[in-house]
Amino acid sequence: MSMSAIHSLLAVMGLASLSVAAGYALLALIAVLVWRTRDRIQTSVKLPPVTVLKPLCGTEPGLYENLRSFCLQDYPEFQVIFGVRDRDDPALAVVARLLAEFPSLPIDVVVDPRQHGGNRKVSSLINMLAQARHDVLVMADSDACVGPDYLAAVTAPLLDRKVGLVTCIYHGEPTQPIWSRLGAMYVNEWYVPSVLLAWLFGHRSYASGQTLCMRRETLQRIGGLRAIADHLADDYRLGELVRGLGLRIALSPYVPKAEHHEPTLDLLLRHELRWMRTLRVLRPRSFGLIFFGFSLPLAAVGLLLCEVEASPSTLAWTLFQITVLARVALHFTHRLRGDRPLLADFWLVPARDLLLCWVWWRTFFASRITWRGSEFDVDAHGIMRSSS
Repeated sequence: MSMSAIHSLLAVMGLASLSVAAGYALLALIAVLVWRTRDRIQTSVKLPPVTVLKPLCGTEPGLYENLRSFCLQDYPEFQVIFGVRDRDDPALAVVARLLAEFPSLPIDVVVDPRQHGGNRKVSSLINMLAQARHDVLVMADSDACVGPDYLAAVTAPLLDRKVGLVTCIYHGEPTQPIWSRLGAMYVNEWYVPSVLLAWLFGHRSYASGQTLCMRRETLQRIGGLRAIADHLADDYRLGELVRGLGLRIALSPYVPKAEHHEPTLDLLLRHELRWMRTLRVLRPRSFGLIFFGFSLPLAAVGLLLCEVEASPSTLAWTLFQITVLARVALHFTHRLRGDRPLLADFWLVPARDLLLCWVWWRTFFASRITWRGSEFDVDAHGIMRSSS
């Protein structure tokens, strides 16, 4: 093959890369905008009593405010259960404060070190479940912060008996460190848009541990929480089992906030490597194609390939500009309703996208993750085993 033919081939590859990058960026933006037009479910039907399960492990910024938001629900009847593994867990001091503040609210505390599988969060949930008084269960992460209408919003879809599980996307709220801000951008500007893009095209298998709402009856039919106790992607596996019963997963229009605290670069990379490793477990065959969702780096590569033959064509520059504009719009879209200054993190966009590429690449060479200070080996099926 002659050099001119090689250059022409590279230019074609460059245009293809730019087309994919521009197309993905535009579709992701459209998915987010369409999602924002959804109305919350309104119902006048009496909603069933609910038990909220909150597994805890240590303290984190905003823990009191986050847990307190679940005690302030505008809901007729609900119970809150907090669970820890260790009697010396500092989260218990926050729980004690809530017990004193809400004496009339049914709050139970479970301290139980028993381990039922590799996934410690699921093990805590199993230990807590024995104290659950009601048949509708809401499992929510400790870093979630919600409004008083949260329980009503996430339980309402269960009134349809064809719905077996209700879940939510979420919005990352960073603490002050730059690494926290980069971590929140990962959630808000890449992960959640990719979820909504799949949703836009009819994909209905998403399930997030930030909110999992289901009937106790459904949980029992899939074998209980022990069925997911060894899985890294426990939320996704739960969704798989529910869909195996012929029931649907409902994606609630309610969007909780999630406190995002990454005090160091090392912790940020460990967390994102775990999340990306989870995606690799869920999509073993297509994981390599995730790169096509990194619109800005992909567009930059495409533009460089177009330069091999000659100066990039007008089409190449147009596609690159479309990608940049759509990526910038995606950055600002989720910030319009937030409390942070609009331009505060704009300069981090290129660094965020390059870091995303690095974490994705690193995932191909990692089978070990760090979670809550402990290391686990994860096999090709997503089964976790302690490496200690």
